[in-house]
Amino acid sequence: MQACKKILILTLAMCLLMTGCGTKGTDSDSAKKAEDNNTPVYVDQVSMEAEVSLEDEAVALAGAPALSSMTPKASGSAQEKNENAVIDYSNTKDGYVMANFTGATTKRLKVQVSGPSTTYTYDISAGQWTTFPLSDGNGNYKVTVFENTEGTKYATVLSASFSVSLTDEFAPFLRPNQYVDYAVAKNTISKATELTVGITDPLQKVEKIYDYVISTLTYDKAKAASVKSGYLPVLDSVLASKQGICFDYAALMTGMLRSEGVPCKLVVGYAGNAYHAWVSVWTKETGWIDGAIYFDGSKWQRMDPTFASSSNSSANIMEYIGDGSNYTTKYLY
Repeated sequence: MQACKKILILTLAMCLLMTGCGTKGTDSDSAKKAEDNNTPVYVDQVSMEAEVSLEDEAVALAGAPALSSMTPKASGSAQEKNENAVIDYSNTKDGYVMANFTGATTKRLKVQVSGPSTTYTYDISAGQWTTFPLSDGNGNYKVTVFENTEGTKYATVLSASFSVSLTDEFAPFLRPNQYVDYAVAKNTISKATELTVGITDPLQKVEKIYDYVISTLTYDKAKAASVKSGYLPVLDSVLASKQGICFDYAALMTGMLRSEGVPCKLVVGYAGNAYHAWVSVWTKETGWIDGAIYFDGSKWQRMDPTFASSSNSSANIMEYIGDGSNYTTKYLY
C-alpha cells in the first residue's frame, strides 16, 4: 500500500510544476487621466496581483466539418473598437469572441472574458487577432482588454458587453482557440485523419486518438520545471517532440478530436490537490462527462492522458483516474 501511495504522489507531483492561465481577484482603481499628450487616457484601472498561470486557472456525434467552416473570423458585424483595440463579437452564436490590440505598445496585455459564472484571463500579443471560447454557454458576457501600467496595475483599454445564445452547447468546444489552436497545426490534423481513416463512430475516434496520445507522448520533466507563465501549447511541436506536460497532452488530444468534428473540452482544475489538465468528451448515453474518461475495451471510464501515459496505465493510477471525486473542474477551454 505504501508503494502505491508513492507512485500516486509522484505522478500527481509532475503537474504541480506547470504554469499557464488563471486569474486572481481584482480591485478597481480610479482611472487616471493623462498628464501629458504621451500618456493614454484609460477607461479604468485594476490590480492583477499575480501573473496568469495554468495553476490559477490551470461528443456531439457528427461527421468532421470542413476546417474552413471551423476557422474563427473577425467578420466585423458586431464590434467595439477605439484607436487602440478591437473586440469582435460577431460570431458569439458559434461559441467564440475575438480581440486585437491594434495600438503600439511594449507593455504586457491581457483580455478578460467574464461569463455568467466564470471569469477567464488571458495574455495576448499586440497586432494579432486572438480567439477565446465562450465556455460558460448562454448568457451575458463582458470582454475587456487591459494594458499594464506599472507593477501589477492594468488599465482598461476597451470593453464590450453582449448576450450569447449558442447554436448548440457544443459550439465553444469544436473550434480552434488560444489554447487549442489546431487551425495552424496541419501535421496534427493529418495525424488525426490518419488515425481515424474509415471510422465514422465518434467514440471510436476518441479511442484511437486517446490510445495514440498516451502511447506516444512521454512526460517532459525538464519542461515542467522550466515552463514560464503564459505558456501555450504549439500542437505540431508537441506532436513532433512526442513529449510534453499535462497541458500539452490535453491540448493535443483536444485539437485532434475537434479537427475530426468531435466536441471536446480541455479541462483545467485539480487532481487531488495538484493543478492539472485533462479532457472531457460527450457520449449519447451520458451527455457531457464532467471528468476525464478512458475506454477500457468494453465501457468508458475516466480519461486522463497524462496520468495514464506517465504511469503506463498502472492499476493503481487507473483506479485513481476512475474515481471522479478525485477531480475538480475549474475552467473549460
